[in-house]
Order: sequence, then structure tokens, then C-alpha cells
Amino acid sequence: MIGGVLPDPRRHAYRRDLAAESLRGLIEAERYVRGEPRQVSAPALPLRREPRFDATLDTEALLGETVTLYDESEGWAWVQLSRDGYVGYVPSEGLVPDFVPPTHRVSALRTYVYPQPDGKVPPLALLSLNALVPVAGEEGKFLALAGGGYIFARHTVPLGEAAPDYVAVAEAFVGTPYLWGGRTSVGLDCSGLVQLAAEAAGVAAPRDADMQAAELGGPVEWQGGATLRRGDLVFWEGHVGIMTSPTELLHANAYHMAVEVEPFAHARDRIKAAGYEVMCVRRLSRMR
Repeated sequence: MIGGVLPDPRRHAYRRDLAAESLRGLIEAERYVRGEPRQVSAPALPLRREPRFDATLDTEALLGETVTLYDESEGWAWVQLSRDGYVGYVPSEGLVPDFVPPTHRVSALRTYVYPQPDGKVPPLALLSLNALVPVAGEEGKFLALAGGGYIFARHTVPLGEAAPDYVAVAEAFVGTPYLWGGRTSVGLDCSGLVQLAAEAAGVAAPRDADMQAAELGGPVEWQGGATLRRGDLVFWEGHVGIMTSPTELLHANAYHMAVEVEPFAHARDRIKAAGYEVMCVRRLSRMR
């Protein structure tokens, strides 16, 4: 550190030996690099805190997203995600140097990629909500993807087309297993659910609950008596949930180990008993 407080390492690429060129003058490092663009070629790519498969999963990058590659060694790439700036290690095999511009976004909770435009053949891959794909043409009910494969057309929307109701997007995840660091329909955590739903509605959201509490929407004065609205975000330390009505809370949580809807009063009392009070409520004016 050259002066002041260290930048948040979750969203600033620096280590003792290496830092992003943009941090020169802010962070002391042995060397600085500009980084190189890469694109995610895997359906979902785990981003871990350390370059080990048993290291903590911090988040996931989805097909078609881009990253900046700062270092690569022994099968691991140290990257920063373009979507939300998160920094960590991903398996190198899931990245490619040649960028293929996506044209569509997966709008279904999940969908398969097939080798032929036929839903009866064994699929090639499973994609989750918000994965990005390049469409080269149409064949019946399917879209042909650049580079091969077919995807059911009605499970996608053109880039830029947003879901009208982010809460409805989140509600589709009910029953999905809880997974720390996950952000796919196979498994996700509380802030991953918020980020995915907001992104589907055309609103960029940071990754972690503390970031969302500071940056998403505007504050709601709440002392336990104010009327909450559908779409309000309720924050505890390290946790976030979405109000689906003035009395019901939707959240991915480790108590149920799944995405569940429950009475807000029940969740609040249970979490309070564990030592955590509601920290704040945020209202997203751009989303319903």
C-alpha cells in the first residue's frame, strides 16, 4: 500500500508480486501488468479465492462473459471479471483468447445445448440463466450457435431485452439448492440470487451482500414498522433477501439449504436469535 486504506481485494487486482497497471501509484507490487482479454467458454466457470480446486468458491462466471487475465500458472488463471469486477482464480481451460460477440442471453432458468436441432438427442451442455450465446441462424424451434450447437429459441432473448419483473425471475429459483459462491440455477447463494435476478432485469448489481447494501437502489427508513414492498431488499450482516410481498421474504439461505419463500417475521426472528438484526432495507426504483 502506497498510502491510505487498501482497496477492496475482491474488486481490485493486486497481490504481493503483481498488480493491475491501473493500480500503479495506489498499490506497491513487484510488477504491474495491463492484462489480456479472455472469454469464458465453459457453461459456468468457478472463481476461487486461491488456485486450488478445494479453495473457497467466491463466485462463478457464465458462458460468454469476458475477463481480464493478469497471470496464468499450472492450469489456473488469475482474472478480473468484466461483469462485476470480482477478482480470483479460474481454471485456464475454461477461457479462450478469441472473442465471439454474443447476440442472445439465456432467459430460462436453465436450458440445454444440443449437437442437432433435436431435443431427443443427448445434449452437449447445460446453460443457466444469463449465459451469453452467439447465434448464427435459425432452424425450426432452435437457434444455431456460432461454433456449433443448438439451443431452444424460446429459452433465449436478444441482448438488451430485459425481464419486466426481477422478483418473478428470483421466484423461479425456489427450491434451487444453496451453494456458497454459486450463481447458477444448479446452486447459488443469497447475493448471487439477487445479482442474477437484477441482471436479467437489466440492472447491474455487485456480487456480495455488503456491496449490494451499499450500492443497490436507495435506502428505506425502516425501524420494524414501515410497510415493506414487493421488490425491497432486506439486509443482515452477510445476508440479503427479496420481499415478494409486504410480508413474505424470498432468499437463498443455509437454514433451508435452498431458495425458499417464508414469512418475513419468521426469518427475522430466527436470524435475530442467531445474533443478527436487520441492517438496512434498499428499494430498487428501476425494478418492479
